[in-house]
Amino acid sequence: MSSLSDRLSILSESQTLAMVKKTRELQAQGRDIISLSIGEPDFDTPQFIKDAAIKAIDNNITHYTPVAGFLDLKKVISEKFKRDNGLTYAPDQIVVSTGAKQAIANAVLSLVNPGDEVIVPVPYWVSYIEIIKIAEGIPVTIPSTVQSNFKISAEQLKKAITPKTKLIIFSTPCNPSGSVYTKAELKALAEVIIQYPNLYVISDEIYEYINFVGAHESMAQFDFIYDRVVTINGVSKGYAMTGWRIGYIGAPKWIAVGCEKIQGQFTSGTCSISQMAAMAAIKADPSVTDIMRDTFKKRRDLVLSLLKEIPGVKANVPDGAFYVFPDVSYYYGKSFENYHIKNSYDLSIYLLMEGNIAIVSGDGFGDDKCVRFSYATADDKLVEGIKRIKATLAKLK
Repeated sequence: MSSLSDRLSILSESQTLAMVKKTRELQAQGRDIISLSIGEPDFDTPQFIKDAAIKAIDNNITHYTPVAGFLDLKKVISEKFKRDNGLTYAPDQIVVSTGAKQAIANAVLSLVNPGDEVIVPVPYWVSYIEIIKIAEGIPVTIPSTVQSNFKISAEQLKKAITPKTKLIIFSTPCNPSGSVYTKAELKALAEVIIQYPNLYVISDEIYEYINFVGAHESMAQFDFIYDRVVTINGVSKGYAMTGWRIGYIGAPKWIAVGCEKIQGQFTSGTCSISQMAAMAAIKADPSVTDIMRDTFKKRRDLVLSLLKEIPGVKANVPDGAFYVFPDVSYYYGKSFENYHIKNSYDLSIYLLMEGNIAIVSGDGFGDDKCVRFSYATADDKLVEGIKRIKATLAKLK
């Protein structure tokens, strides 16, 4: 009789991917499902990036790559950090990975020992907690609310720190809330973190270019905490390159060396063609991404205006990314036929099966009062999707 490892028993399936899988199954059965669940830009990769990949193929850049990435790409990333973020990361402080998810996993596995505590502000991206579990760390969550714009305060952070705390991981702009930390807010958090010599930060900045409130602010910009920060970024979201699977870190050299060592035993270097495409993307003026950002902002405003028409739904105004994360707990305790809504999972399944609309329950992001909508889709689908949500929720009594 076969037996899977105990490691698998502590892991949860990604709520996002589970909903995508269920949606595709229903669509294959002929159901007209509108999906607002997946976190993927609906734009195509810009042509100049695809041209760089085609050129790489024609030039036979198709062999094994260095574990940490091509040196030329790391030089370009180094220049990008200086250009866009005012950060100085030498090429040997950069590791290119198969997506930002692998970059995060490398960093967590490099820093966290069994029993170490890792602080994770709520709401959080679904994979943070599971990656911490793989590293045998202990997740310690800090709650936030719609009223606090889903951001934590320095005071909350300080209260959560114990002698076992090794790491804090968060995203700005945030998936799932769209919240963006200001420079002052980041500095206040940094001033707490610096008081604890063994505390490090993973700052997930993958949504950097989808920012509706001005310049992006990086945690590593503060000189006094620079040596404690691992900056995560990549090309998936800003350049509509999700399938190319390129993420990267900028970090203190000793952490970068650790990440390279781990990656060398898991995947080695990532795809040569994707790296050449990423080089073209990152070298370009960031303004090439403005049209996508501006489109997402218009969609955000459209979605928020439509949500205001649904009784009991409370949403903040996201300052970045392409999600809204409304509090829908008004509908808990209500029923329709055989559906009895007790939590965000019940609500998301009800909307899928009864309303033909796919969203993601908030429990996977750490907040069971909320659900996540992605507005990375066409306006007509957003209008129809939220129309379905409104009508389906109205059936609950």
